[in-house]
Amino acid sequence: MFPLQLLALFFISSATLEAPEEEKKKKEQEEKKKKDEMGRQEETQSQYDLMFRRGDLLEVPRTLFTHFGIYLGGGRVAHFIPDIMPIISNDPFRIKQMVTNTRLILGVITKCGSVRLDSVEDFAYGSDILVNPMDKMCSRAALQGDEVARRAEKLLGDVAYSLLWYNCEHFVMYCRYGTVMSFQTFQFCKTVRKLLLSRRVAKVTAVLGACFLVYLRAVNTWSALLAVLLPFLVWMAA
Repeated sequence: MFPLQLLALFFISSATLEAPEEEKKKKEQEEKKKKDEMGRQEETQSQYDLMFRRGDLLEVPRTLFTHFGIYLGGGRVAHFIPDIMPIISNDPFRIKQMVTNTRLILGVITKCGSVRLDSVEDFAYGSDILVNPMDKMCSRAALQGDEVARRAEKLLGDVAYSLLWYNCEHFVMYCRYGTVMSFQTFQFCKTVRKLLLSRRVAKVTAVLGACFLVYLRAVNTWSALLAVLLPFLVWMAA
């Protein structure tokens, strides 16, 4: 038994001596990885700081619309996006994750959104970035970069979203120019007006109203007035 005890003590002592060395090596490797990641982040941030200035308005084309954000420096972008997640969860980790199309669509329907901070890569989502394109279109002069960034930072958090009346373009226009407006909304309303408020639509409405009254055989003062009034209003608005 005595030789076996000696061997056991020998192996235990050697294992206890090797364990701290292995732990040190693991810690050193983890610290190296952290340092490398921090270095890469600093490199990317410094690259973006050379490309953009604090307070720049960034524009990214999407499939059906254009997305906007404000560059805050350090590779960070503040942008307003519809998102359902803040309503259904209080977990900050889940909320900070990239907004999927499902979260975005449900956010539009429920009119829930948030001004959030994301990296330039997550904001661009693989698309090319345009810098300050609104400076040529907006009649107002842009505010100072720090003032633009401070306005964006003050609005961080949950904000009610409206596809037509307060979207990402309204947000950046307020931050950079001090006015709440959207050229995309204006163009959309203009297109809808051309489609719905036209003389052709007025004529079609009048014919359909007359046919509807004849088919139902419900010709009276109110129904006739409605059948005449609706096409008349469309005609006058066209």
